[in-house]
Order: sequence, then C-alpha cells, then structure tokens
Amino acid sequence: MKSPAARPALSVRSGSEVQLPGTALVGLMRAVLARGLPFRFRARGWSMSPFIRDRDVITIVPVDSTSLKIGDIVAFAGPDGQRLVVHRVVGRRGTDLRIQGDSAARAADDLVPESSVLGRVKRVERNGQQVWFGLGTERLVVAFLSRKRVLSLLVMKVRALVRRLGRGKAK
Repeated sequence: MKSPAARPALSVRSGSEVQLPGTALVGLMRAVLARGLPFRFRARGWSMSPFIRDRDVITIVPVDSTSLKIGDIVAFAGPDGQRLVVHRVVGRRGTDLRIQGDSAARAADDLVPESSVLGRVKRVERNGQQVWFGLGTERLVVAFLSRKRVLSLLVMKVRALVRRLGRGKAK
C-alpha cells in the first residue's frame, strides 16, 4: 500500500479554479457531457475573438453531432487528441465539418469528423455578464465572414479606429 504522501491530492478551495492539462480537460469534458450535463470552463486563447475572448467562461452542452449547423460554435479534441479546441462550424462536406476560429487570418485547412465534436457552446460569460452576440441567428453571417477571412480584417480595422478615436479624446 502506498503511503498517503505518495498519492497525488487535488484540493480546491471554494471559488478557486483548477487548471488541467489538455488531455485531462478533454477527458473530463467527455465524461461530463456523456452524462448529459453541461460543462463550464474558462477559455484560453484568442482564436475566437471577439466573440469568445481569453478568460471568458464557456458552457458546453451535449449535442447530437448530426444536428450541428453552420455558425454553431463547437468543442472538439484537436488532431493530436491532446488539447481542447473551440471553433465555429463554417462549412460541411458530407459528415465532416470545416471548423475555423473567428479571428483566423487564414482559411481552415482541415475537416473534422462530426463524431469528434464533444459539444456545442451554449453560453459565454465575460466579467459575470452573458455575451449574446455570435450565438444567435447572426452566427450564420459570422461564419460566412470567418470562412472568407474577412472577419479578422474587420475586427482589426474596428480596433484601430477605436484606438484612434480614443487618442483623439485624450488630447
């Protein structure tokens, strides 16, 4: 029998966060969604900006992969199975999905089998407030703009304009 000191322990204080490596996060999400329950976690990265930003809280719900539509934001295990990816469905070829990050500067190269999708984004929270834009019917326009690589250019132009206007007010 191993001594108690040799066993890894996981303790979480109320309100604290646990960071898991990609494989553990993917495995835990699979287990939770397989039970029909939603899975919440904090997003890492900017590939879905401006709709999902680094540190936003995302709720993933189980989904029948055949019911996925263009514009849906889905979670799936990356090609290596080692990391979780959350991107938008921008196209379909048979039972494969073309998935791309909203802020991607280049088109999605790979197709993802429907069966690789773990779940669909149901809710996004930023600073305790629900973010709506990008999850409603406008998701079709966003998917089109993402696929054509126009969305990332528009976002950069709008950010530059906002910065320029902000500097003008500071004078």
